[in-house]
Amino acid sequence: MSKLVQPHGGGALKPLLLAGAALKAELARAQKLPRLRVSSREKGDLIMLGIGGFSPLDGFMTHADWKGVCDGYRMASGLFWPIPITLSADKAAGAGIKAGGELALIDPDSDEILATMKVTEKYAIDKAHECMSVFRTTDEAHPGVKMVMAQGEVNLAGPVKVLSDGGFKEKYGALFMTPAETRAKFESMGWSKVAAFQTRNPMHRSHEYLAKVAIETCDGVLVHSLLGALKPGDIPADVRTAAISALVDKYFVKNTVVQAGYPLDMRYAGPREALLHALFRQNYGCSHQIVGRDHAGVGSYYGPFDAHHIFEQIPKGSLETQALKIDWTFWCFACGGMASARTCPHDEKDRLNVSGTKLRKWLSEGEPVPAEFSRPEVLAILREYYAGLEAHEKVEVKLAGHSAR
Repeated sequence: MSKLVQPHGGGALKPLLLAGAALKAELARAQKLPRLRVSSREKGDLIMLGIGGFSPLDGFMTHADWKGVCDGYRMASGLFWPIPITLSADKAAGAGIKAGGELALIDPDSDEILATMKVTEKYAIDKAHECMSVFRTTDEAHPGVKMVMAQGEVNLAGPVKVLSDGGFKEKYGALFMTPAETRAKFESMGWSKVAAFQTRNPMHRSHEYLAKVAIETCDGVLVHSLLGALKPGDIPADVRTAAISALVDKYFVKNTVVQAGYPLDMRYAGPREALLHALFRQNYGCSHQIVGRDHAGVGSYYGPFDAHHIFEQIPKGSLETQALKIDWTFWCFACGGMASARTCPHDEKDRLNVSGTKLRKWLSEGEPVPAEFSRPEVLAILREYYAGLEAHEKVEVKLAGHSAR
């Protein structure tokens, strides 16, 4: 019997991705169905439904589910869920879709059929209400708000049959692991207490410190990289994972880290997204979710530790996976190492605050990076990436100059 945490909802994983003869038959049937092209965010949600990352959901949420999740973290069934998982269509497309009908859901960037869906309900939502509930703002400068406001006017609910992994396995290979695969990996290593480390950035010294603190009390850490869409300026997944591999190989004890990726886009929902991360990491087999400063945040929309506090505000027993809360971390010159506000008694002048935003700025502008900020093996990979970007930009400028003549 597994010693890992149970999947969310207390049952088994519920992957919706078909295989073998069932997949072949459904793909043939899907060719004859009306088509709806999904957004990038909806594609990520579909793939998570397919691989069991969103267990025990069987599809996109109803109006009652949407309202319950926005207002009280509960679907109509009573299942805890922190962020609506919904599918939308514009008014013109929605007019031709009937409740009781079926759809083929199409990749946003190709004509591949990702899934079929039985439409059980059509409904409209108050987008501003969702934004205030999930993002705590209606400011369209917030990327998550902008995404919701850009959705179609009609929401569609119903169960799905997933027919593709969206190309993630082909693109990322062994890095793209399903919840069943991470669970099998943890069990093969004898792990039962596993902390998840969420990242959309390469790991600098602060991230390394967080992971090592977790390893002190857990069997190991799942470094779980986002493979979906990011905001402009973020570092691509292949560069990020290469940098993480270099760090793990050189600075971590062997067999204390598993690196994997998951297919979602960032929502930048701060505290609510921290809860979603903990929920689907429970499906991946993690007993703990590392939550540091400004988890899944953007700009100044959330307080630095709002994602800590929200775990105490949700109904008790909502999640089996618990938050491993770690204070603000930094390099302290007086301490001579990484520390946090809970362990370092020294003044701000002695501290080098470490952030991915600051690192990206230094690298993109070709400025020197302090050794206390990031490991040299990581910096070498990132400098090569930014040098390539700069060379590409120079070529584009040169070509633009020629075409203007």
